[in-house]
Amino acid sequence: DEGYGAEFDEAVEDIVKACKGFGSNAKKCIEVIGGFNADDRYKLSARFKELQDGKTLCDLMQKEMSGNFGQAMQFMSLPPHEAECAMIKAAAKGVGSHAMVLMSILCGRTNVEMEILKKTYFRMYTRDLGKLLASELHGDNERLIFNCLQASEEEYDPQFHTLEKAAEDAETIQKQGKKMFVNEREIFKIICASPPEHLENINTIYADKFGYALWKAMEKDLCGNAEKACIHLVNMKLK
Repeated sequence: DEGYGAEFDEAVEDIVKACKGFGSNAKKCIEVIGGFNADDRYKLSARFKELQDGKTLCDLMQKEMSGNFGQAMQFMSLPPHEAECAMIKAAAKGVGSHAMVLMSILCGRTNVEMEILKKTYFRMYTRDLGKLLASELHGDNERLIFNCLQASEEEYDPQFHTLEKAAEDAETIQKQGKKMFVNEREIFKIICASPPEHLENINTIYADKFGYALWKAMEKDLCGNAEKACIHLVNMKLK
């Protein structure tokens, strides 16, 4: 069995040794698991399961490590998309969801990435991600998240996403943000639907016309977690 290469087999052996006996060698586990990037941790997780008769690296970390550190090690031991689902589940557990954690994971994903996340969450926990979030979020937080969950980002079309449309959208964002009761729904809709190329044009036109960039507009016109999440979303698309 060639597996994924000798380095992964050696890593599995080192982790197992570090967790044998009384008291796990947490430093060694960090050194080994943290030495791989996100893509390679996927391979490490898969190879661990192959070599350890179906036992998972995440289960080992859960057994051997405790507290917040143990939870972080569990996340690191999962493939990236599964780790994000586990973080969502943890953030939504109990009274008062950690809305900013949820938003940092969900906002700014491409349509394909969002569909993968939703399917992975259902596969892992047999629960619809949308229904979970509907029960945990309210108000502006819920509106923004559900705009993102719909994977509604349009495919960039230069014949549709013209400079004229960018100017119209910039004007709409400014007007809706300056109302006595800010129309967050319309602002979220435009930002979520805009492909990065179009949002870049909106941002440039907005800054030229109103004197500051979109992220600053979000800071001025929104508040709380919705403000932080919308800034995160804008920055993710314009990175």
